[in-house]
Amino acid sequence: MSISLQDQLLGAGLVDKKKANTISKQKKKQKNVDRRSKDENISEAQQLAQKTRDDKLAKDRELNQQRKAEADRKAIAAQIIQLINLNKVGKRGDVDFNFSDGKSIKKINVSQKISDEVSRGRLCIVRLGESYEVVPKPVADKIRERDEDTVVVYNQSSTLQSVDAGAEVGADDDHYAQFEIPDDLMW
Repeated sequence: MSISLQDQLLGAGLVDKKKANTISKQKKKQKNVDRRSKDENISEAQQLAQKTRDDKLAKDRELNQQRKAEADRKAIAAQIIQLINLNKVGKRGDVDFNFSDGKSIKKINVSQKISDEVSRGRLCIVRLGESYEVVPKPVADKIRERDEDTVVVYNQSSTLQSVDAGAEVGADDDHYAQFEIPDDLMW
């Protein structure tokens, strides 16, 4: 068995027993202090490394949030395109329907029936890329939930008006009934 350095020094008479005990007690105390204050004795290099890791984690979280937001936008755009393509109404016809898209006036050719339905609010006009499509109002409601800017023409139907408003409309109709509307008038 090997003899410890302390025992060898005691045997050689270089150190007395009292001094050896004092030194071993100091070593034990120092070990306990070092163990308890481990967090306090972090070096500057370790602090810098920890700060760098924290910064990298924050940057990665932000980048992941941006990627997720972009993926969500793409998914919503795909849903809108799918809703439009599955529910579009055949719009070809001989009547020009004029509407405003932002600051510009646009025109699509539709049948008279579709033009009337859009005016009454049963059908709506939506933007699909650079073109415009006509879709039923419930589909336009779903599209507006995802992106309001895609729906270009969204007229409120007259069936949603209250009873009081209906009475006012009836009074207006009675007043304007005395005026004739020319048959060749196109809006």
